[in-house]
Amino acid sequence: MDLLIKILGAIATVIIAFIVGMLYMGLSRKITARVQNRVGPPVWQNYIDALKLISKETSVHHGIMQHLAPAFLLVSSIVTLMFIPVLTGHNWFPNLSFHGDLIFLLYIMVFGPLGMALGAGQTGNPNSAIGVTRGLSQLTGFEIPWVMALVAIMIQYDTTSVADIMKIQQEHGWLAFQNPFAFIAAVLAMLGMFRYSPFDIVGAPAELASGPISEFGGKYLSLMMSSKSVFAFAKLTLYVDLFLGGASNFIELLIKTFALYLIPMLYGMVSPRYRTEQAVRYFWGWPLFFGLAAIIYSVVF
Repeated sequence: MDLLIKILGAIATVIIAFIVGMLYMGLSRKITARVQNRVGPPVWQNYIDALKLISKETSVHHGIMQHLAPAFLLVSSIVTLMFIPVLTGHNWFPNLSFHGDLIFLLYIMVFGPLGMALGAGQTGNPNSAIGVTRGLSQLTGFEIPWVMALVAIMIQYDTTSVADIMKIQQEHGWLAFQNPFAFIAAVLAMLGMFRYSPFDIVGAPAELASGPISEFGGKYLSLMMSSKSVFAFAKLTLYVDLFLGGASNFIELLIKTFALYLIPMLYGMVSPRYRTEQAVRYFWGWPLFFGLAAIIYSVVF
């Protein structure tokens, strides 16, 4: 019976992640439009686009890796989500969390982008190749402060389990206050993860015609939209679990995740796009400083 509950909970987690991720993306488009004094599309437009695209035929094929790239993204997003506890103390949504899962998550979260890089590279489109190069360079930039923030957490709490970190925070308070340096470093790294301006250099429409996804349409693009929504929910939930004590119910989870989602979204509204070297230099500046400060703070205190 427990196994059945966990299986049903895992399936429900993926469905909820898709719905919430698409909703947040729709709200982002709507809020951005209102800030720019436009009406903007309805918040449910992403659901319509995903269903419309998956019903279309795709006639352009460049090889096996083009077929596999959207699958890499979707599998990576779902697997990442499966190892992140969604709610605290809830039998339905513990998922596959285990001791050491934080190290596993560091590896699996880059699996999808690397698969996408291989697929986009096979298309032969120069815009795709440039976008992939920019994406991997930016990945190198924000991964360092992100990893340093997680290392600080592991040192401070002496565990690599997300579930254990959540339990410790229930007793001692949110990690965002216990080690603010780690929280700041992780939030600054998050700006690059969500690729809003000024870090939208990968798929810059005015420069690269959407970059890596230039040759992907129809079902491919629908799968990419779905994986993006699931991955966004997974990353936000992980941040809530690690720094904000997790959530005991879905209302609390939605409030915390959307509050975090507003940070890169609102920051992007007032920021012009960086060049690639500017983006990398940014992440190796203050985010790296706060990551190093977080590790020192964890060791000393």
